[in-house]
Amino acid sequence: MKIFNSIKWRLQIWYGLILVLVLVGFGFTAFQLERGQVFRRIDDELNRRADILGATLHHPPRREDQPFNQPPPDQLPDDQLPPTLQENHPPHIFHLRPEDGNLFGSSDPHNFYFKIISLRNQSEVIAQSTNQPPNEPVIETHFPQPENSFSPFSNRFSKPPTKNFDHYHAILKILPSGEMIEVGCSISNELEEIRNDAIMLTLIGGVILLVGLAGGWWFVGRALRPISGISFTATKIAAGDLSQRINVAEAESELGQLAAVLNSTFARLETAFAQQKQFASDAAHELRTPVSVILTQTQTTLNRERDAAGYKQTVEACQRAAQRMRRLIESLLELARFDAGQEVLKRMRFDFSKTISDGVEMVQPLAEERRVKIISEIAPLEITGDSERLVQVVTNLLTNAIQYNKPDGEVRVKLSNENNLAVLTIADTGRGISQADLPRVFERFYRSDKSRTGAGNAGLGLSICKAIIEAHGGTIEVSSEENIGTTFTMRLPVGI
Repeated sequence: MKIFNSIKWRLQIWYGLILVLVLVGFGFTAFQLERGQVFRRIDDELNRRADILGATLHHPPRREDQPFNQPPPDQLPDDQLPPTLQENHPPHIFHLRPEDGNLFGSSDPHNFYFKIISLRNQSEVIAQSTNQPPNEPVIETHFPQPENSFSPFSNRFSKPPTKNFDHYHAILKILPSGEMIEVGCSISNELEEIRNDAIMLTLIGGVILLVGLAGGWWFVGRALRPISGISFTATKIAAGDLSQRINVAEAESELGQLAAVLNSTFARLETAFAQQKQFASDAAHELRTPVSVILTQTQTTLNRERDAAGYKQTVEACQRAAQRMRRLIESLLELARFDAGQEVLKRMRFDFSKTISDGVEMVQPLAEERRVKIISEIAPLEITGDSERLVQVVTNLLTNAIQYNKPDGEVRVKLSNENNLAVLTIADTGRGISQADLPRVFERFYRSDKSRTGAGNAGLGLSICKAIIEAHGGTIEVSSEENIGTTFTMRLPVGI
């Protein structure tokens, strides 16, 4: 069913089941406690009356013909007992004291009644009240005799058996002398009270259940509302609107952390798409120029006859355009491999100071041509990495420092070991980079209009340098001041 596929409904169902179990358990416990208290109160009243009956049975009121100087009957020897009190001859005359007579009778709302039966004389009824209940079931007379009683008519350390019939409740007490006392009463009022309590508990539980379910539905909906916002925003982003963001103010719980992470992801995604779009546009622009040159040269040559020198000039122009396209394509492929993590770097121990010296020697002719002096301060240092890729970075940075320097300028190269990091700085005294252009110098195809524009420069050199450095686990930074110079700082782990 679709309802069970909803997190909201599943949480609500589980919450409802738990709430029902708690309410049922609480209600059942409260009902049993109340019912037990009611029946304990009734049993106390019945026990009190049974004790009075037992005392009256074995200590009957004094008769007029009994001498005052004679011991009570229960203290006489068995052979001197009156016939009515000798063993197997229970008393046939039971006199209830007048002050106890109001404990039994139909005038009481509970209609207390009693019955005294001799178990030793074929269940003979010794005495009973006049208000015996109708349809009373037959009493089972085979009860265990109480032992070690502290009185001849009451055992307070054991609960007497009870019986329930119709709307009556009775207790049965067996005396050591062989009599059984049954005392009971009507419990109609108590049953009605218990029934009303059960109805009241059910109504209160139902109200609590409805309020709990409504509150649970509201809380679950409020807790899951940010998910709807996340889904709505993700749908818009999937449709192409990358500027959408999740409202974090409505998600103050763990979902707020998720929303913040997703917003950060969406921001990076928007930036990546923008860079990709700009990259594709710049790549198309860079490729369009040499393609246009080739098409123009070939079209012009085909329109009219030329001499050998003219054809040669056309072919040379097409060759230069093709070489520019090849360099651009190779740079794009190199960046793509770095982005995909497919560029395999050599991990070998080598002398980084020698690699830098080789790069300086390689660009020395260009520096002499531009009248730029290179000052080196290179400390011996070994690191682990790809020496060919790193010499490419050094050569690129040195070439830029020379090309965009001023005549009779300087390029300072310094290598040092700082906190187990190889720190290489290349500083020039050129025109510098404006503060507006400085944050974007490592972007692909980005070229400063003032200081980073040159023939054949596609704006990918610094991007490739940055990719190589980061692939080695290092960092590269740039600082510059206009008309003072630019400094590139590269940090690489020395490794083991």
